[in-house]
Amino acid sequence: MLYPLKFKPILKQTIWGGDKLAYKSNDPKVKESIGESWEISGVQDNISVVSEGALEGNSLQELTEIYMGDLVGDKIYEKFGIEFPLLIKYIDARDNLSIQVHPDDATAKARHNAYGKTEMWYLVGADRDAELIMGFNKDTDKSEYLTALHNHTLPVLLNTEKVEKGDCFFIPAGTVHAICKGCYIAEIQQTSDITYRIYDYDRRDKNGNPRELHTELATDVINFCEQKQHSIHYHQHENHTEELVSCNYFTTNYLKFDKEVEKDYIELDSFVIYMCLEGNFTLVYDVDKTVKVNKGETILVPAILKNLFLIPETEAEILEIYIR
Repeated sequence: MLYPLKFKPILKQTIWGGDKLAYKSNDPKVKESIGESWEISGVQDNISVVSEGALEGNSLQELTEIYMGDLVGDKIYEKFGIEFPLLIKYIDARDNLSIQVHPDDATAKARHNAYGKTEMWYLVGADRDAELIMGFNKDTDKSEYLTALHNHTLPVLLNTEKVEKGDCFFIPAGTVHAICKGCYIAEIQQTSDITYRIYDYDRRDKNGNPRELHTELATDVINFCEQKQHSIHYHQHENHTEELVSCNYFTTNYLKFDKEVEKDYIELDSFVIYMCLEGNFTLVYDVDKTVKVNKGETILVPAILKNLFLIPETEAEILEIYIR
């Protein structure tokens, strides 16, 4: 029988990674420079594996093949088959990430036989004066962009935004963007690992080689219009679910609660994911069965489970993610 599923995190060491995700690893060699923790992934060669319970050791793809709509929702299974449609991550940036852009579905399908990448970021934490790069600070064209790229002055054309904990951003495919140092982020995105790196501050990899850029591929997908505002305005009302982003690919809500919350998903034909940002809570499902969800954990609730109760020990903050 299906139950709420936790998965083994897939940890990615990067040249810009920090130590905020070190607690997710028991391997001393992997504790340094962890840039990303892939919490739930259907990306090929990076398929999540269940970490506990009767289904421990089974991959997300195997379970989707067996349980189909009971796990992900009937409409989602009809559209995506055994490929899980979302990639859920934590990102810890000790240094600036490369400036990059992602293709939309049509371009990704034609070039890579894959899905595009629209995503969102929620700031789990941010150092003082931390910022993000998001779009252009004025209307730009291909020629001006390429000139700036050639002259190593691209950042002059880009919009930067100061950020703090709790800020939220939506990044449609085609938006030039970068996470900068001091940002600790929860990322929700389409299942795609296609990234076009367009500028990397002339950094070199561990072997001393310049990191690969994708100038030609990227230029054809970039939105060159002025984009000065990507932040999502929302209110953190205690014990009330607030919608952050709702698009064709996912819906993400925010909930801060210090008392029992009932969730009724009878009208929703989708799995539900909870990312626990602060505190911890007990998830009650199937009348009287329970599972505890701690800070930093992510849990996938199968679509077949419709009536849930969330009971915090003190105060908890979560992101609630599903597909409409």
